[in-house]
Amino acid sequence: MVVTGPTGAGKTELAIRLAEAFQGEIINADSMQVYRYMDIGTAKPSLEDRSRVPHHLFDVVAPDVEYSAGRFAAEGRAVADEILARNKAVFLTGGTGLYIRAFLSGLVGTGPALSALRERLEKNHEKAVKEGDPARLHRRLSELDPDAAGSIHPNDVRRTIRAMEIIEQSGSAASDLRDQHAFADRPYSGLQIALDPGRDALARRIDQRCQEMIDTGLLREVRRLREMGFGPELRSMQSIGYRHMQPVVDGLDTLANAVVSMQADTRRLARRQRTWLRAVEGVVWVDPAEAEAEVLPRVAAFLSGP
Repeated sequence: MVVTGPTGAGKTELAIRLAEAFQGEIINADSMQVYRYMDIGTAKPSLEDRSRVPHHLFDVVAPDVEYSAGRFAAEGRAVADEILARNKAVFLTGGTGLYIRAFLSGLVGTGPALSALRERLEKNHEKAVKEGDPARLHRRLSELDPDAAGSIHPNDVRRTIRAMEIIEQSGSAASDLRDQHAFADRPYSGLQIALDPGRDALARRIDQRCQEMIDTGLLREVRRLREMGFGPELRSMQSIGYRHMQPVVDGLDTLANAVVSMQADTRRLARRQRTWLRAVEGVVWVDPAEAEAEVLPRVAAFLSGP
């Protein structure tokens, strides 16, 4: 059972209510909530909420550790098997679409990313940027794998580099490997519920939540992380909320400016999450205001089987 949707839609509370109602346990599927010490900016469930039902794969690694979709799939499936062995229901909850797909359908098998290869590609990109040609790596990808390049925005450096890694590691285009794999590694059946209150309502919820993060201490949290030695260059510290606080910590911007930018970037993230989910077959879209009444019968029917 998957509870997903764009950020700020209300996934956490619904998942907890469902887990309580159906004797289930929650597995985190948010790529940021795996990090320890990063609580406010990731909207992690409170300790009180986590005490209501068992929660898994929260606070797994320190902020300076790379955590991948492949690792998540392996660890998430191991936890799911333990939950199912206890005759409990699994509620996979979060908004990271790649993590959910990896859990449900597996990933293209290219082996672990090689740090030296990634570093070389990143340096090539940095060199291109300095030379005034930031799209150079994406153009190279277009030559080697037009299908993959067509699905990746030229500004999406991370995905461009990953596609180039696949080509150099495997000798095959990422799109060819995806076609061969067909994401057919599916040990579980799943019902996917996506919460979405609509664009305008979600924008208001996002703006309010960002402000609440500030009010409850996001800036202090970032300062503490910096004092612990987790620098602003880390991928985890470049995520939404955390990257917006870095200039404030360094005295280079005001908190008021940072909040506005954080709200705008979070709304853009929500749009990307919606776009991803629209391409997923079988997703059931639900308004959070009607979620409990609509979802409870669906979950009951799904868990009771055919």
